[in-house]
Amino acid sequence: MTSAFAAEKMDCGESLFAAMSAFVSSCMSGHDPSHNPAHVHRVVAGANTILAAEQALDPAAHFDSTVVQLAALLHDIGDRKYISQVAQSTSDTSENKKASLDPTTMVREALLAHGASPDLSAKVQTIVSHVSYTTECKDPTAIQRLIEQGYPELAIVQDADRLDAIGALGIGRCFTFLGAQGRRFVPEGQWEMDNAIEHFGEKLEKLEGMMKTETGRQMARVRTERLRIFRGWWEEEMGMSAGST
Repeated sequence: MTSAFAAEKMDCGESLFAAMSAFVSSCMSGHDPSHNPAHVHRVVAGANTILAAEQALDPAAHFDSTVVQLAALLHDIGDRKYISQVAQSTSDTSENKKASLDPTTMVREALLAHGASPDLSAKVQTIVSHVSYTTECKDPTAIQRLIEQGYPELAIVQDADRLDAIGALGIGRCFTFLGAQGRRFVPEGQWEMDNAIEHFGEKLEKLEGMMKTETGRQMARVRTERLRIFRGWWEEEMGMSAGST
């Protein structure tokens, strides 16, 4: 276990975190590098950074560090972009296996199977089920209600996940996802590198305004500016190329 991973586990029960880390690696082993276990562990590290900073800003604020770490670790389990790949990775077609791939219960069932309490398992599942950008866009007020009414850890995990989608890492992940999965998401499978730049404006540059914590907002401001600078370089060079034809 590396020192980075040891730091991630500082407040979380070692055996539970280790078991769930192995579970994540198993579920995500076939994912492309934009959504692989390395991404997950960056989100865990980011969540720990935000947690520490937010507690320093407001010592009276209460966050359950175990919930933060487990939800960050498990936040991509059940991602609908990849769930079919997880299903295809096993030859088990039993009803039990199908049930285990239900994205609304996968995290809770996995935690229970590894000895977590029902309350912890349910809370982490609820957070994981509400982390995504798409889920928030469908009902922003539901996300805010959850944060205000007993799930403050959701704010930290959301911000950590979104920070990994912007800045230099976000640029790399965006192009990686396009190369690996683009054919599935572009009409008629006709995709170009410009599709990644379009995604900057469609989603990535909006994430700064969706940050929930002061720490997340500060970090997102810097990383979003990197997106804009890169997009400017891209448009300049593409413009030069277009002018030469």
